[in-house]
Amino acid sequence: MLHSDQGYQYTSIKYHQQVEQLGIIGSYSRKGNCHDNACIESFFSHFKSECLYLLADNSEDEVIQAVEEYIYFYNYQRFQKRLNHLAPI
Repeated sequence: MLHSDQGYQYTSIKYHQQVEQLGIIGSYSRKGNCHDNACIESFFSHFKSECLYLLADNSEDEVIQAVEEYIYFYNYQRFQKRLNHLAPI
């Protein structure tokens, strides 16, 4: 499943065809409701600063491994104040 807002690039026919060809289910926030994306926007903000920007000059395999490890870390080990100092899982 791939979630996005309803930006023009995500609602184009070509995008829908590519997503369908890859066997991915598209998920979209409600039109004009930025709150639908708040949790994923927060995740990507943390992901970029805590993982992605630290991966300069890494191989594709190293990047894939780092992303998988970060997602596990974020869901199971990264405590969050707004969750009463618990991990999301």
